[in-house]
Order: sequence, then C-alpha cells, then structure tokens
Amino acid sequence: MNSSTLTERIGRHRRSLLFLLLLPVLAGIGAALSLPVALFPNIQFPRVRISLDAGDRPAQRMVLQVTTPVEQALLGIPRLSDVRSTTSRGAAEISATFEWGTDMIAAALQVNAAINQVMAQLPPGTSSTVRRMDPTVFPIIAYSLTSQTVALTTLRDIGLFQLRPVLTGVPGVAQIGVTGGQDEEFQILVNAARLAAYGLSFDDVAKAVASANVLSAVGRLEDHYKLFLVVSNEILDGVDPIRHTVVKTLPDGVVTVDDVATVRRSTAPQWIRVTADGHDAVLINVYQQPGGNSVQIARDIKARLDEIQSKLPPGVSIANWYDQSQLVTTSATSVRDAIMIGAVLAALVLLVFLKSWRVTLIALLVVPASLSATIVLLYALHMSFNIMTLGGMAAAVGLIIDDAIVMIEQIIRRVRQTGRESGGY
Repeated sequence: MNSSTLTERIGRHRRSLLFLLLLPVLAGIGAALSLPVALFPNIQFPRVRISLDAGDRPAQRMVLQVTTPVEQALLGIPRLSDVRSTTSRGAAEISATFEWGTDMIAAALQVNAAINQVMAQLPPGTSSTVRRMDPTVFPIIAYSLTSQTVALTTLRDIGLFQLRPVLTGVPGVAQIGVTGGQDEEFQILVNAARLAAYGLSFDDVAKAVASANVLSAVGRLEDHYKLFLVVSNEILDGVDPIRHTVVKTLPDGVVTVDDVATVRRSTAPQWIRVTADGHDAVLINVYQQPGGNSVQIARDIKARLDEIQSKLPPGVSIANWYDQSQLVTTSATSVRDAIMIGAVLAALVLLVFLKSWRVTLIALLVVPASLSATIVLLYALHMSFNIMTLGGMAAAVGLIIDDAIVMIEQIIRRVRQTGRESGGY
C-alpha cells in the first residue's frame, strides 16, 4: 500500500476518524467533572507515627518506662526497616518506617496490636495515637472562633458540641480538630494542716470525690409492655455538692470536703495558646479523607458554617485563616491561562505566516483537545487534579503548541509542494 492509497482511504473515512478522535475529548470533559481535586497526590508513605502521652514524667523516665518498651514491641512487625523516636517530658514521638510496597493499612493495624500488647506494662494513664503518614495528616481548611464578649470556655464548647457534629457530616471529611480555648473544671484546694488534723491524706479526698461522682444503672422496672432502666444519678454538677461530699465519718460527726479544702470554679491548665486577630481564639481544623475533593469540601464547609452562623451567640465571629483548596484553584487557573495564551499566540503565528483561517482553527483546537484526552488517563489511573498533575499539564502546553506548529507547517509545506509538482496549486 503506497502513501497515495493510504491518503485516499483516510480522506474517504475522515468523518469516522474525526469522530474517533472526538471520543477521548468528550470522555475527558466528563472525567474532569468527576475527578477529585486535592493539593497533593494521594500517596501512601511507608511510615507510621505513634504519639505517646504519659502525663508529666521526666524525659529520662519516659525513655525507660514508655519509649523503650514500645520500640521493643515494634521490632517484631514484618517488613519494618527503621524505628526512630523523640522523647520529651511526658510525651514521645515514634516513627516506624516500612519497606516500600508494604500494605500500610495492615501495617498500622499491626502497630496498634503491638502497642496494645505492652500497654499493661506502661505507666497508668498512658495513651497512644497511631496514624499513617500521608498528605491528609495535615488540615486542609482551618477556621477561628473569636469573641470579645463570650468566654473561651463557651467558645470551646461551641467548637466541640455545635460545630464539630455539623461539619463532621460533610462528605469527604475525615475528622474535625478543635484546638485552643479553655476547659471549665472545679478545683479543690486542700489545706494540708486541716487534712493532717483529721488524719486524712490527699488520696482520701480524691477517692471520696470520685466515689461520690457516679452515674450508674441500678436495675430495671417492668410496667406492662414497657421496660424502664433505673439509673442512679449522683453527678457532682456544682460547687455546693462537692463541698458537702463526705470524706470521713467520725463518732461525733462527718468530715466533708468543705472542712479540709476550698472548692471553686476554674479552668484546666492550657499548655497551648491560640490567638487570632490579636485575641485568644479556638481553631477548627478540617481533615479530609484520602481521595477527597478539597475544593468541594471547602465549599460544603463554608455553606454549613453560613447556615449555623445565625444559631451562635451574639458576638462570636468565624474567620477562615487557611484554605488549601485556594492553592489548587490557583494552579487550575494557571493551567487555564497557559492554554489560552499559548493557543492565541500559536494561532497568531500560523495566521501571519500561513494566512489560513482553517489552519489557525486547527491550532486553536489541538491544545484543549490534547489536554482533555490526557484527563482520561488521569481518571483511568485513579489520579486527581493536584499541583503535580496541573503543573505537568501547564508545562506540556508549550510542547503541544510547539509540536502543533511544526506539524501543521510541515503539512502545509508538503501540500503546497505536491500542488506545484502536479500544477494544481
């Protein structure tokens, strides 16, 4: 088959060929509407981070009692390549690195199982948090709650009990973190001299208050077709009930908390202070699920906050101080601008030198058609729009335009040369 025969066949079936070329373009447009959008690609690093909290123990004791036993427990996990730890007063951070290609979901479960096996050997009250390292470990959106009239304890309660339940229901949200503010508590300031006079210790006061602060089920009550649960509610919900709590019984009376201590309302000690716009604030951090759409999550979060704004106390303001989706949107805008500028410049070059509107129109269509077909590959490979893929597409625009100009110029040159040889051009 010579070139002329092939050209004739292509000419006869040009509509079918154009339709076949149009299919990936249309598929790319459809895929672009459903492709997830995120700042970084969905990559699973072979690393698990373990955070350990054991109160206020010195760093030296933390190493011996907490960090070392956990490290020893992790060494038996298959495909583990490296363990590194950092220990400070009352806290330890351990990074467990695995071989590339390891199933990190199974690895995280194995890390949890190893820690649970040694948890009984650790000091009482020790807590652990295990998290796989991936781009979703950092928040994608953050809001601040500030007020000049509402107390920080109320702001924290608003974040925990009003905003977090509402925002957690947004599709694609993994968790809502609340940082800052103050936790309200009752403080019992024990007088050591009075305590010694009654022959009591600090532990006696703590046990008396703990045993009096109880909510428990004590039985069931049947009434015809209904079954009622009988609950004993002895929660200490104020200063006076705590003051009247009995610590010790004497022959001539009882010793209450008020006899040996002073009870008052206060706030729990805070080691992290959060400010926004020059005021103490509460931060609402939004974490996305792997493969989530950052741009859509940001829109849904903003819509939910606009709905709940009217239900908040007067004087409470919500401000967005960090939004990762804006970076993705800016990258997409850059790609769009690169396509438009490149296509227009290429069209001007072809129009000036070749003086053909048909060729110019082809150049205008080549760039978006090529990128649209590329989106089909992104969809087939389960990738997303992120700064990596968008940056690659922006860089490829120049190559596509250059190739389009060279190919079109070559085609026109060959057409004109064939026309001169046949005498028909």
